[in-house]
Amino acid sequence: MKPDIKLFEEKKVRTVWDEEREEWYFSVVDVVGVLTEQPTHDGARNYWKVLKNRLISEGNETVTNCNRLKLQAMDGKMRMTDVANTEQLFRLIQSIPSPKAEPFKQWMAQIAKERIDQLQDPELSIEQAMLDYKRLGYSDNWINQRLKSIEIRKELTDEWKSKGVQEGQQFATLTDIITKTWSGKTTKEYKHFKGLKKENLRDNMTNTELVLNMLAELSTKQISETSNPETFIEHAQVAVKGGEIARNARRELELKTGKSAVSPLNAKKGIMLNMSENKGLEE
Repeated sequence: MKPDIKLFEEKKVRTVWDEEREEWYFSVVDVVGVLTEQPTHDGARNYWKVLKNRLISEGNETVTNCNRLKLQAMDGKMRMTDVANTEQLFRLIQSIPSPKAEPFKQWMAQIAKERIDQLQDPELSIEQAMLDYKRLGYSDNWINQRLKSIEIRKELTDEWKSKGVQEGQQFATLTDIITKTWSGKTTKEYKHFKGLKKENLRDNMTNTELVLNMLAELSTKQISETSNPETFIEHAQVAVKGGEIARNARRELELKTGKSAVSPLNAKKGIMLNMSENKGLEE
């Protein structure tokens, strides 16, 4: 599940892409707010509450079949929220009289088409990622590093998959080993150090941190290719070796600069477009 925010006429609509089912889910409250042009989120929520009760009493299966997923609320906390897939939402829109109904349907169809196009052409996914990061305020220099890190991460996970490593817990454990080895912190400790909760750690790394993490993952992949680990323990040993290469580079850099390469900066505290490229991201 990949949460995201889409914009319809400058209004935010929380969405989730389900990779397994290959379909979008949209926050029903956000859609209701767009269609009814409610001035506040509470207004949209109350409208949906009344409409939902009416549709349930009428035996409307669209509402009955709506899923609930955790999405980020206005207060920043993750809360269970009614969501609907494209087909369910098309049916639901019919119950809301709105001049924006047709434009919104077209917008939804375009969102779905773009995703299909991206699945068929990976370059489009990269272009979309660039636009998303730009919209969030990241600098061009940082975006280039981040996209490269995504590429290297994909190569590493492909290597793991080819050797039978299981996605999920095993991927997470090996990633933790790599991170702990080069940075001195587990992923959880690293996120706490940066003041993060649900946010993506890599999206909150400085350029230097991204480069070191890339070096660790690239080294792990290349060592795996040549040593051909068979057991999970052997994969863990390879992960340590890959992390050690980046750790040595980190220590050498810190020795020469006198500054820590592991930074408490996060996206909200400095890693953004407003920062001067000349100053860098480690100040």
